[in-house]
Amino acid sequence: MADQPLWLTFLVAFVFMNALLIGMAYMTYFERKVLAAMQDRMGPTRTGPKGLLQPIADGIKLLGKEDLIPAAADKWVFFFAPLVVFVTAIVRVAVIPFGGTVEIFGRQVNLFAADLNVGALFLLAFGSLGVYGIILGAYASANRFSLLGGLRAAAQVVSYEIVLGLSLVGVFLLSQSLSVRQILLQQQADLQLGPLSLPNWFILSQPLAFVIFLIAGIAETNRAPFDLPEAETELVSGFHTEYSAFRFSFYFLGEYINMIVLSLFAATLFLGGTDGPGADRYWGLGLVWLVLKLLFFLFFYVWLRATLPRFRYDQLMGIAWKVLLPLVLVNIMVTAFIRLVGNGQL
Repeated sequence: MADQPLWLTFLVAFVFMNALLIGMAYMTYFERKVLAAMQDRMGPTRTGPKGLLQPIADGIKLLGKEDLIPAAADKWVFFFAPLVVFVTAIVRVAVIPFGGTVEIFGRQVNLFAADLNVGALFLLAFGSLGVYGIILGAYASANRFSLLGGLRAAAQVVSYEIVLGLSLVGVFLLSQSLSVRQILLQQQADLQLGPLSLPNWFILSQPLAFVIFLIAGIAETNRAPFDLPEAETELVSGFHTEYSAFRFSFYFLGEYINMIVLSLFAATLFLGGTDGPGADRYWGLGLVWLVLKLLFFLFFYVWLRATLPRFRYDQLMGIAWKVLLPLVLVNIMVTAFIRLVGNGQL
């Protein structure tokens, strides 16, 4: 890793942050278009060519709406709770590697903001912190439906964060690292199985962990069919019932940014991130491969929303504790056993 001045690191982080915000805005457009295609509709068409300016129009609309605060609300907590969700979502992208070290305008530039030796734990920790914004916003709203949504969010994140973290233990055992960048680098060397050359992506050695990670990740981001904290049919809108205008949009932004970050995380840990044909020669091609893998996961999010009904709350908890947790513990034991055999310690 090339050393670079602090100002250049901040510049790289600023570029990534803005790319994430633009991606989040057009993720809403992508979702509406995919849902429309699945439901035989047209989706956004009127704002700009093929509706491409719809995310900008939505942002302007939210800025112009009246910002209401309930009279009985805890105003300071009510004001800052959405920011917790938004900020923790943005910070998580800091440890996602978008490539290695490249030369741009004659200067060595790292295509990542930070390479922490516990980067994977950093991502998981900030994902857990984000739920505090939901819980605090629900409590501060002085609304029983909001409070119930917040309680659901608390129970859901405790259940599925345990599963999410344990699903990655197999990857950590195989890579012997908690650094997201080191895990990425270990997947860039192909496996030679006789005449066959296969990518060394961890989805091939950890398929069960990959499936469990996907399920737990969808539950962590409160997306259908796990969107119990904001179940409109039961709780009006759950934890954000009393929020309006731009303060509501911070919850909205946080949810979609978390979807993108978790998709990048999954693509990096299980699908080789920037790895792909030609990526070793052209770093720009590596970014293209990463974006394609990102789009695959985001399409999967939308596909689930269009296909599956919302679970009952007892089903939500039962899946985590009765199905996913035993499976992930079995995966850890099997992976540890294979690792010990491979090291000649058994």
